[in-house]
Amino acid sequence: MNQPLNIGLFGFGVVAIGLYDVLQQSPATHAVISKICIKNRNKQRKLSPEIFTFDPDDILNDPQINLVVELIDDADAAYQIVKSALKMGKSVVSGNKKMLAAHLPEFISIQKEYGVGLLYDASACGSIPVIRNLEEYYDNDLLQSVTGILNGSSNYILSKMFNQRLDYADALCQAQDLGFAERDPALDVDGLDALNKLVIITVHAFGIYVSPGEMFNFGISNIHDLDMQYAREKGRKIKLVAQVKKNLDDGLSLYVMPRFVSPDKYIYNVEDEFNGVVIKGAFYDKQFMFGKGAGAYPTGSAVLSDITARGYHYRYEYKKMKLQKRLKFSNRGVVNIYLRYTDENELALFRFEEIRERYNSAHFKYVTGLITLENLQQIKNELKGRNIFLAEI
Repeated sequence: MNQPLNIGLFGFGVVAIGLYDVLQQSPATHAVISKICIKNRNKQRKLSPEIFTFDPDDILNDPQINLVVELIDDADAAYQIVKSALKMGKSVVSGNKKMLAAHLPEFISIQKEYGVGLLYDASACGSIPVIRNLEEYYDNDLLQSVTGILNGSSNYILSKMFNQRLDYADALCQAQDLGFAERDPALDVDGLDALNKLVIITVHAFGIYVSPGEMFNFGISNIHDLDMQYAREKGRKIKLVAQVKKNLDDGLSLYVMPRFVSPDKYIYNVEDEFNGVVIKGAFYDKQFMFGKGAGAYPTGSAVLSDITARGYHYRYEYKKMKLQKRLKFSNRGVVNIYLRYTDENELALFRFEEIRERYNSAHFKYVTGLITLENLQQIKNELKGRNIFLAEI
């Protein structure tokens, strides 16, 4: 490592504690955490009180600290910390995917202006180094799609529902008890966490930034045993899948929604808190990356990888954003979906291009058919609070 790193750490939760422990067992890494900024004054911690501070300026204004590591769960506070650090000439490692997805274009500009680096491989898929691989290895125009299970919490819930036949509430409670899901699980189960990760991945895969609000997402919070029963009858599993795909018109379609996955797909066997990413190219076909997407040590190890890379002055170059022929985001793609609903007013929201299957009983109604992503995006806000479940087939 060319540059010894003196780290100012923001946050000391699950991932930050994991990072601290991993760093102590990595003697070849010339990096030390000299100050940790925390918010809760009353929480008992295993380290000496001298290492902690409650004032961000104790890190930001310390000339000896040359790397800021931001690992807090408040996206707004994280934005202020990262922006201030970069403008003060300090490079940053961050794991806050919500903050990054909302402000990435601004951070790219700041990095260029101030000659600093912002690394965030740990933000996308936990222990899977997908961002650096997309940035460095898949750096040509042959890439066709990136598809994956990007949220370990929701995947854990779906695994327990399918394999152990738990109902949604029990599976969620188990995920929370194990620390895979937060007490407020909305970011995970509503597909928002996967959506933010997809925004970041798309920048490095295809060189365009799409705001999270522009694309369709639908989660698993309304899933029912009836949906799992349908999946079993079809010989498939339900996974929450994020995808960015190049269309024939040089446009890109991006979305997050549950999907019925057949046994011949790589992600079929991705279970529990693991993530899996399939990268498809024009000539190399499909390549699969697999690893834990949640947990203190897997994510802490990914943060340490970013720290080590920064020690060698590594920076993302965002090469694909500089291409003359740029792809454009488009919602014109068509998907084949399964829709379970309760009354005809809910069905009327969806403008299907073609209905392929319809079933009605006293307690279970569904249709399958083709619909545009544009239509799904238009009605996204109207779907909230309704007793429906949809999934791509």
